[in-house]
Amino acid sequence: MDHRAGNDEIDTIAARFGQHRPRLQALAARLLGSPVDAEDTVQDAWIRLAHTDAGTIDNLGGWLTTVTSRLCLDRLRARQARRESPLDADNLLRANSDDPADDAALADSVGRALVVVLENLSPAERVALVLHDVFAIPFQEIAPVLERSTDATKKLAARARRRARLGAENAPPDLAGRRALIVRFLNAIREGDTNAMLDILAPDATRYVDPALLAPGQNTTIRGAHAIAEEARSFSRPAHEASPALIDGDLGAFVERDGRPVLAITFMIAQNFIHSFDVITDPDRLSRLTIAPQAIPQDPDDASGARNEDYEAGQIT
Repeated sequence: MDHRAGNDEIDTIAARFGQHRPRLQALAARLLGSPVDAEDTVQDAWIRLAHTDAGTIDNLGGWLTTVTSRLCLDRLRARQARRESPLDADNLLRANSDDPADDAALADSVGRALVVVLENLSPAERVALVLHDVFAIPFQEIAPVLERSTDATKKLAARARRRARLGAENAPPDLAGRRALIVRFLNAIREGDTNAMLDILAPDATRYVDPALLAPGQNTTIRGAHAIAEEARSFSRPAHEASPALIDGDLGAFVERDGRPVLAITFMIAQNFIHSFDVITDPDRLSRLTIAPQAIPQDPDDASGARNEDYEAGQIT
């Protein structure tokens, strides 16, 4: 879109960008290991879009993924040149496995050691591994980001995967701690405990929710721990049904009905705080998630598996 675009056109493209923001945020966070850097990168992607003629973009989601990935690659290369490390080490990688138990084992080992594991990879290796193994982006779409052939990108990801698994073997487990934080978060929502929420959420935490779960006029995105805590009662019913699970290899929570998930919550956790969470009810988004509820050991002393059969899918207010 150029500077002559009208306000209506700007509002339209901003709304379309907002639909992709949670995924771009998750992508950038896993590539960079820092919620702050991820926010900055996604904002840079928006600026690129705002200065581009959107009418020439056939696939906005793909375009934004490519731009965000390239921006992350540039940041990683600059960080490597300055010999800097990412700020946070608590984003888990999903194992490239058909067995959810294997996913759990790798996620358990990678959490705290993510910085060590990924810092041993080159920026290109990191991008190839995360885009393919975490976000299931085809190699032919990753190749242009890295300016390599598809075959070369496959080999790069394979090498990165071997190095990541090797680096994860001796990493200390932290899955239980992350699970405990999510259980505390769910309990705080169920009980409407604002103080507990503020103890768990980072001050600048962000809440994303699919529109279908909200009443008319509610914002799909809310920023700030206090604002999130104030609306916590809106989520009490789904929180009563939610149970912890591995979602794409990372810890989250979900609600199941008749053997299928109807709601999932993904989290960005760093330094023992929840920096963002995304409440997903859109069937298409849910269908793309790999949810493994049996992969996490259950603590008999927590009530995270409690069910409230009065909860009905739909608006949460």
